[in-house]
Amino acid sequence: MTISDYLVTDDLTVLLGFIGVSVFLLQNLYKPQPLVHPILLGRQSDAGRVRHSGESAVYRNYGTGLMGRFPVRPDKDVNVVTDFVKPEFDAPRTLWSTKITNAQLKARVSAFGSGIAKLVPEDSTVLILLNDCIEFVITDLALSEQSIASITLSSPKLLARVLEMHPPNAIITDNAFLPHVLQARHGVDDFHHTLIVLGLLPNPRDIVLHSWNDVESHGKVPQAPRNAPQPGSAYTVSFFETPSGGMRCVQFSHENFTSGVTAIKALFPATINLSTLDTIVSSHSLSTPYGRAIAYAALFEGASFATLPSTGVFHDGDAPALDVADILSAIKFPIPSPTVLFLKPEHVQSLASSVMDRAKKSFFLFPLAWRHKFASLTEGFLTKDSLWDRTVFGSAREDVLGKMADTVKAVVISGGLLPFDALVPARLALSIPLINTYTHGSATGPLFATHAFDLQMLPSSSPATEPAHVGAPSVNVEVKLIGVNDNVVEKGADPTGEILVRGSSVGNMLSADGEAGEKNAWVHTEEMACVMTNGAFKVLGST
Repeated sequence: MTISDYLVTDDLTVLLGFIGVSVFLLQNLYKPQPLVHPILLGRQSDAGRVRHSGESAVYRNYGTGLMGRFPVRPDKDVNVVTDFVKPEFDAPRTLWSTKITNAQLKARVSAFGSGIAKLVPEDSTVLILLNDCIEFVITDLALSEQSIASITLSSPKLLARVLEMHPPNAIITDNAFLPHVLQARHGVDDFHHTLIVLGLLPNPRDIVLHSWNDVESHGKVPQAPRNAPQPGSAYTVSFFETPSGGMRCVQFSHENFTSGVTAIKALFPATINLSTLDTIVSSHSLSTPYGRAIAYAALFEGASFATLPSTGVFHDGDAPALDVADILSAIKFPIPSPTVLFLKPEHVQSLASSVMDRAKKSFFLFPLAWRHKFASLTEGFLTKDSLWDRTVFGSAREDVLGKMADTVKAVVISGGLLPFDALVPARLALSIPLINTYTHGSATGPLFATHAFDLQMLPSSSPATEPAHVGAPSVNVEVKLIGVNDNVVEKGADPTGEILVRGSSVGNMLSADGEAGEKNAWVHTEEMACVMTNGAFKVLGST
C-alpha cells in the first residue's frame, strides 16, 4: 500500500477539516485580550537591594523607581491648595447643590478669608466642625490663603480631648452641632474661642456668636493675606483615631496636599482619566485628609462633586448605613449623573449583592452569563457591553443604580479592607474598573493602589476571611515592613510585618503636646501587611 492510499479523502473529511480549522481560528481570533499587558502586573513594586535585620526591603512603585523623584504637583502651576481653583476654567460646575464658576469660588474664598482675618489674631488656629458642604471648602481654602492653620477631627469623640490639649482660637460649626460644642466647653478651663456658626443663630445668653454668612459679607472688601503661603508651610492639622482607640495628630503642608491630588490622579489610566466632564461622588469626609484631597482633585479637574450622607462626622442619631441607598442619595443633589465613585468596601459589597440578586432572576440565562463573563475575567478582559450584559447584567444594574448604571466609569474602593471573595462578584456585577486602595489618616493620598485594569485573582489561603490585595505603593510614597521573621524570608516566603510609610503625601506626625517630629520620618500605621512575589501588598489588619 502506497502513501497516496493514506491521503485519500472524501467530501466529509474535507468538511470536518474545514470546521476544525474554522473553530481553531475563531477561538484564537475572538479570544478576549487582556486590558493591560501581564508583564506590567508581574512586577508592580521596585524593591531595594538590601534590607536590615527584622525589616523588609524598601518598596516603591515600579513606575517611580528607587532612584526616581516623587511627583508632588499635578501641574507645574499648582504650588499651594488655592491653586487647585484654576482661573482659566470659566465653565460652571456643581459642588453639592451650588452651581459655581472658579471665578465666583475664588471671590467667595477671598471674602471669607478677609472676614475671618478681622476676627482672629495672627498665628491663630481654627477648628472646623462642619459636615461636608461648599462652605467647608470655602472655609478651608480661605484659611489657607490667609496662612491661618485649620484643625479637623475624623470623629466627634475627639472633640473634648482636642479642646483640652490643643485649644484653638476659633471654632467654625453649624447650628445643629453647636449644642455639642457648648457642652464640651464646660469641661475646659478658660474657654475663650471665637465661635462662627453656619445657619440660623440661636440666642445663648453667655457667649457671643458670629454668623458664617456675616463673616463672608464683612470680607467683601478684599484684605491682602498677612503671609503668602508657601508649598512647605504648615497648612492644616488633622486628628484621627487609631485602630486601638488612641488619638494621633498629623500636620500637613500645602505640598502634602498637592502630592495627594497627584496620587489620586495617578489612579486613573489615560482611557478613564478625570476631566471637566466628570462628576465625582465620594464617601470620605472632608474632615479626613484623603477626603479633602478627593474634593481638591475634583476642583483641579473642573469636575462636579458631592459627598454621600454617610460622610457626616457631626450628626444626631445613628450614622447612615453604608449600602446602596447611601449611594443613590447622591442623585438628590442637582449634579450631573456620577461618573467616578469613591466608595467604602461595605458600599461595594452591598451594591454587588443587589445587582447579583436582580441578575439571578433570569433563572436560565444567569448561570451561562456568569460562566462566560468569568471566563473573560480570567483572561484579563472585562466589558459591560457584551451579549451577557445586554441580556442579564445590564438590566440588573439599571434596576439598582438607575441612570448611574450607564454613566459610572470607575469605582475606587478605600476606607477599609475588601474581602477577597467579594472581588470577583463585584467585578462581574459592575463590569467597570475597580481600583482597590489602602488609605491611612497620616496621608492625603492612597498608600497602596491596584492598577485599574488589574483583574488578577491572586491565590488566597482563606478567601472568606482574607482581604483582597491592594496593589503596589502609590507613586509618591515608599514602604517597608518591620517585625519581619528573617528566617522565613530567607527561605523565600513573603515578608509579613507592620507597615511603615513615608513620602511627599505623608504628613508630619506630632507628639501629644503638639511638638513636630522629624520631617520625612517613617510613620507607623499600626497595620500588618505581606508583600507578594509580584510586588503587590495585602493588608491583613491592625497589629
